[in-house]
Amino acid sequence: MTIYYHLPGLFEFYDLYKAFLPLFREHREHFYDWCEIGSIYGAPKDCLWGGGRVGFGEAQPKTVAELMKEYNISARLTFSNSLLKEEHLSDSKCNALCTLFEKNGDVQNGIIIHSDLLLNYIKTKYPSFYFVSSTTKVLTDFNLFKQELERNEFDYVVPDFRLNKKLDKLKALSNEQKIKVEFLCNECCWFNCHDRKRCYENVSQKSLGEDSADHVCVSPTAKRGYRFSDAMKNPGFIGIDDIQNVYAPAGFRHFKIEGRSLGSAIILEFLLYYMTKPEYQLKVREEIYLDSSLDLF
Repeated sequence: MTIYYHLPGLFEFYDLYKAFLPLFREHREHFYDWCEIGSIYGAPKDCLWGGGRVGFGEAQPKTVAELMKEYNISARLTFSNSLLKEEHLSDSKCNALCTLFEKNGDVQNGIIIHSDLLLNYIKTKYPSFYFVSSTTKVLTDFNLFKQELERNEFDYVVPDFRLNKKLDKLKALSNEQKIKVEFLCNECCWFNCHDRKRCYENVSQKSLGEDSADHVCVSPTAKRGYRFSDAMKNPGFIGIDDIQNVYAPAGFRHFKIEGRSLGSAIILEFLLYYMTKPEYQLKVREEIYLDSSLDLF
């Protein structure tokens, strides 16, 4: 069974993917043969419909679209703002993005979405996209998560990472439901966080240009920032052994790697850990680090 990874930084880490994708295609023997890139997701900076994380992607949309078309990879626009109103739907920049990516190449592109208002708008005006129910909905109740899986509008649903290890309930899902589940693997947020939804809403406010104070993280280790070594200790963490030996045999195929707000150096570490055979990790790392056009920090 092929496993599909959904990678962060469509606009944010364009230069990294421009260097990595040729390696992945031309030296496939360096990478696990059981995995593929399902999509690359993200949003440019100052994106009104953006959510999840404050966008800082500076790559030109046309250039990004050309790279995804060249490598036949699905591009996902992260339009997960939860606070949109009717007047926001006419935003010219976001509509232009939809026009550019709706029919770009042979692979279907997608939208990661929170707002039903925006969902209905895009479905009507840009019908060629598929839709992903965003983890910003914070679906921690398993019954609500199952209801989301039953919605025909969504090809994929990303549950809150705290449902990742509810294995008895997950394995009891139907095959049709399992194929729609997309697990967030490497979340570093505090497992006991009670303020996650407010955190996402704060990002939505900032994307809309509203004057709002920065959200104060309630995690006791917030000052450490994101560390992959910390994420690996998170009770919701899904590593490659889990994917191969637990989730894939149970019928799950889709796994999302977070990291749009991080640096390209840590994204490379994710690509090495999740996709690259151990004996080739140094070689791939060297190829990327020796690319003089990249600023990995």
